[in-house]
Amino acid sequence: MRTRDTDKEDLVRQKAIEMIVNDGLNGFSMQKLAKVASISPATLYIYYKDKEDLLLKICHSVVDEMMDVSLKGFDPEMPFAKGMEIQWRNRISYFVQYPVEMQFMEQVRYSPLYEKIHEAIGAKFGRVLGPFVHKAIANKELREVPFEVYWSVAFAPLYQLIKFHTQGGHKTKDFKINDEIIQMTLDMVLKALKP
Repeated sequence: MRTRDTDKEDLVRQKAIEMIVNDGLNGFSMQKLAKVASISPATLYIYYKDKEDLLLKICHSVVDEMMDVSLKGFDPEMPFAKGMEIQWRNRISYFVQYPVEMQFMEQVRYSPLYEKIHEAIGAKFGRVLGPFVHKAIANKELREVPFEVYWSVAFAPLYQLIKFHTQGGHKTKDFKINDEIIQMTLDMVLKALKP
C-alpha cells in the first residue's frame, strides 16, 4: 500500500480550491484536478474516497483554519464589545491571509455540499461563541434575538465591507477597509445589538 505524501495532499487541496474558485463546483472533477496537480487520478483515491469526500475534507480544513484565525486571542469571558472587536479584526486578518479560501467557502455556501458541513461549522463555532453570546445576554450587553438576526447584524456588515474592499465600493471603486472604517461600522453594530 502506498503511503500518504503530505506535500502532495497540500498541493491537491490548494489546486482544488483554486479550481473551484475559478470554475465553480459544477466545473470541478477528479480527472481535471489530477491533471492540474500533475498527478495520476489513481493517486487522488489514496487520499479521498471520491469527489464528495475530497470536497468535505477541504471544507473542514478551511473551516478549521478560519476558526483558528478568527478566535485568536478571543476569550468567551471577555466583555461583548471587546470580543466582537477581536472577532472582526481576526476575520479581516483571515480574509487577508486566505483570500482564495474565503472565495472557496462562498462557492460552497450556495451549494448542496454546504448542508453537509453546516452542522459541523455551527458546532465548532458554537462551542466557543455560544457561551460568549449567552454571557453577554445575561450581562445585558446584548439584546436577545433569534440567531439569524444576531448574525445578520453582528457579522453581515463586516462581510459586506470585505466585499467592497475586494470588489470596490459602490461610489468609490478604490474603497479599502481601514481602522477608521472598521471602528465606525463596529460601533454602529454594537449600538444596534444593545438591549
